[in-house]
Amino acid sequence: MDIHQSSTVLDALIHVREEIDGTLGLRCACRASICGSCGMRVNGQAKLVCKTRVEELSPDGETLLVEPMGNQPVIKDLVVDISSFFAKMEQVTPFLQPDKLPESGEFIASNDSMEKLLTEMNCIMCGLCVSDCTVLEVDNTFIGPAALAKASRFVYDPRDDKTEERLKFLNYEQGGIWDCTRCMQCVEVCPKGVAPMDRIMALREKVMDAGHTNTNGARHATAFVDSVRHSGWLDELKLPIKSFGIFNLKAMISLIPLAIRSQRAGKVPPLIHKNIPEVENVRRIFDKVENKK
Repeated sequence: MDIHQSSTVLDALIHVREEIDGTLGLRCACRASICGSCGMRVNGQAKLVCKTRVEELSPDGETLLVEPMGNQPVIKDLVVDISSFFAKMEQVTPFLQPDKLPESGEFIASNDSMEKLLTEMNCIMCGLCVSDCTVLEVDNTFIGPAALAKASRFVYDPRDDKTEERLKFLNYEQGGIWDCTRCMQCVEVCPKGVAPMDRIMALREKVMDAGHTNTNGARHATAFVDSVRHSGWLDELKLPIKSFGIFNLKAMISLIPLAIRSQRAGKVPPLIHKNIPEVENVRRIFDKVENKK
């Protein structure tokens, strides 16, 4: 169908449902990018169709492809089952857990502490980040960007007294903060600037600062930093050994197929790892960053 360039994709879909095919299934409510219910994929990328204008993606009248969101079962047409989305939210205990209630009145939090949470609190739980998460495409045990961003909101809330328990869960639980591959898709599609990946990276730093470093993910991050600081570039041969431990035979064996595929693709790291020229400049960068903390 043809649609006016200034119209939104949702306008077009409602026109289809009202005038062309009344059986079309879709979700929408506020039409103001507040409720988050009209998430769909347009030309392969998750978007809120109520704020996506046709002219943005089709300046010269190109055909638009509208599909249901990814990583969630389709119920009908453009409607997906969001049960798993909320189940993952429940995993991170998305509510305050104070040890004791105030004797009178309410919890008082400083403006400064609340302003630091504004980014996470902007989340409207539309699920766009979940739709385009590349980890969830291959591993449904990953808690996911939306739930981890929600976890960040309570980890940094001064009224919550379960920070330690939350960090332990996010650090050790399969599918937690260390499974994010930093593909940036959640950052690109988020309509509210929550940037879930940035929240996950902040949680990683919080976990390590709290002393929870005895996990594959934490050791991987430490080994990565140590390698670059020492030689100026990554020693890919030592990285898995330092991440999993040389005596972790199960992990080492599991990496053999990946090593074979890498070798066939010509991506074999050098056996002798040498420092880059003027590596001291890289080390100075590390020292400067660390001194700022």
